[in-house]
Amino acid sequence: MSFLAWIILGLVAGWIASIVMKTDSTQGPFLDILLGVVGAVVGGYVFNFLGMSGVTGFNFYSLVVATIGAIILIAVGRAISNR
Repeated sequence: MSFLAWIILGLVAGWIASIVMKTDSTQGPFLDILLGVVGAVVGGYVFNFLGMSGVTGFNFYSLVVATIGAIILIAVGRAISNR
């Protein structure tokens, strides 16, 4: 997958995750991209651990994997900051 495709997938996945976790008003598009791209990596590891394929390209399944990974990142961040 090209660098631009990773950025676009990360932006969309991070944006969806921020809406689901209700953090969309506190973070900007740069953090959405970062969460989405790192979330794609985290989601890929989680899905591989569960026996499913991770990010497979620029498609809907990869968007779901990246969004779930970004949601996991936001949840972990909240748990750490609430200590």
